[in-house]
Amino acid sequence: MSDKYEAITLTIEDGLAVLTLNQPDRLNALSKAIKSEVTHALRALGRPGGRARALLITGSGRGFCSGANLAEGMGGDGDSGANLMDTYHPMLLELASLPIPVISAVNGVAAGAGMSLALSADIVLASKSAYFLLAFVNIGLVPDAGVTFLLPRLIGKARATAQMMLGEKIPAETAKDWGMIYDVVEDDDLMPAALALGKRLANGPTKALSGIRQLMAASLNGTYVEQLQREAETQRQCSRTADFIEGVSAFMQKRPTKFEGR
Repeated sequence: MSDKYEAITLTIEDGLAVLTLNQPDRLNALSKAIKSEVTHALRALGRPGGRARALLITGSGRGFCSGANLAEGMGGDGDSGANLMDTYHPMLLELASLPIPVISAVNGVAAGAGMSLALSADIVLASKSAYFLLAFVNIGLVPDAGVTFLLPRLIGKARATAQMMLGEKIPAETAKDWGMIYDVVEDDDLMPAALALGKRLANGPTKALSGIRQLMAASLNGTYVEQLQREAETQRQCSRTADFIEGVSAFMQKRPTKFEGR
């Protein structure tokens, strides 16, 4: 893409976009610059006709993201609620509405809103040294950036409540055992594994993957009857794609598929 960023990097190669939070000296804390540039990048990636068919999000240096950049304060007039609505929510909503699958590769710490960003991905990989932390209670605040919605649905109310109230670190292996994340790999294997997974998704049936993403999000709130209807409508759309024709043809001909994302 032609846009130049300072607080993040964004590359697209063979259909895979890699977005890297790139302020490692601050453990990629969510500065105004990072939030603004991530929001801009996600908006660009979501435009129709884009080259990206999957997105990988990670952090440079020793950590994925340490959460809010407290050095910048709460935002205008010290209003933390306004700061969330003005700078965090647009970024998270852009990510939620992205029509391509999203992977996060968590290296080191994923804390606060950084943990929310990581868990907002469809598939979360973590290195063995990674950990997840919600320490809001330690400074008299409540968890935010969507984590009170995401976490109970991933690991259940009891564990989510305890993690939020106790403010304790959750190691990557525990996060996997609890169902918070998909997998844990050796530190040196994190990016190779994440890139391989990203390329697999980028070469997959993009419309179907988008449909899965939308159905999974909707399933968290709707009824069984509503979900059946959503599945039928999404299946109708997918069955009219070129990738569906290719998938059936490849199956019948016993050859590898070559999806083109249309």
